[in-house]
Amino acid sequence: MTVERIDTERLVGTRITGGDLDRLRALYQDSRVAETLGGLRTDEWVAARLAFELDHWREHGFGAWMFTARSGGEFVGRGAVRHARVLEGDQIELGYALLPGYWSRGLATEMAGALARVARDELRLSELAAWTLTTNTSSQRVLEKTGFVYEREFEYDGAPHRYYRIELQA
Repeated sequence: MTVERIDTERLVGTRITGGDLDRLRALYQDSRVAETLGGLRTDEWVAARLAFELDHWREHGFGAWMFTARSGGEFVGRGAVRHARVLEGDQIELGYALLPGYWSRGLATEMAGALARVARDELRLSELAAWTLTTNTSSQRVLEKTGFVYEREFEYDGAPHRYYRIELQA
């Protein structure tokens, strides 16, 4: 497993590139995904998000990966370990989003576990944070299975969220 590529039993994650705009659109403009991430995103928002993700890689040497199915190569979703500003200052966030056709298969847990291992083993980070809408119980289960511990509720982007954290041991 390297930072540029993440391999799991069923997924392959590769560093996001400028050519991933259509994949991000498919993800962020799917109405079911939007319910879990706070709303549908415009083309302009998606393009700005791609630019942010590319800049993050240039600045920090890590960020978002685009995940495909190991068998077949279909786009599954996006995972990320990146800087974010919520609550008190800068934190490193673990985030993920999958297309609905891949929900309820354990792939989000597989992806989140791989991202946490990269954060610990490759990036040598001491902790990660994650947050999800209070209504997104599936994502809360993924975080808990990955070892995250619930800390509190807070308001983010105008909606109630649950904040989780995990301490990583190298």
